[in-house]
Amino acid sequence: IKTKIKKKDFLIKALNTLGYEVQENVLLQNPDDHDHKQWNVCIALNDEVGFKWTGEQYELVAELDAWDFDVPVQRFIDRLTQQYAEQMILSKIEEQGFQVQERKIDTTGTVELSVGRWT
Repeated sequence: IKTKIKKKDFLIKALNTLGYEVQENVLLQNPDDHDHKQWNVCIALNDEVGFKWTGEQYELVAELDAWDFDVPVQRFIDRLTQQYAEQMILSKIEEQGFQVQERKIDTTGTVELSVGRWT
């Protein structure tokens, strides 16, 4: 299943849950030795990494040479996509009157949510 990141508020919640502080509407800086288009992003993690809206979904914009996070880019995207999907599910669960009873993560990183509703 491929998750497309379309909802800004859930993207921000997912990033915050993963421990990232975000800024909105930021012009990303080019590293000193790079001369190419600067991107104005809707959501930024720092001056060089952010997310732009394509008209259909949010896409990561990053200078790979300047990637300065504790996880590789693909692992970051995988964790973010999983957390984004979880935030969407949690919203639907709450919307329908359910509450999370238990949250488990197995050795492969798969998240299992058990929900219930009192009637």
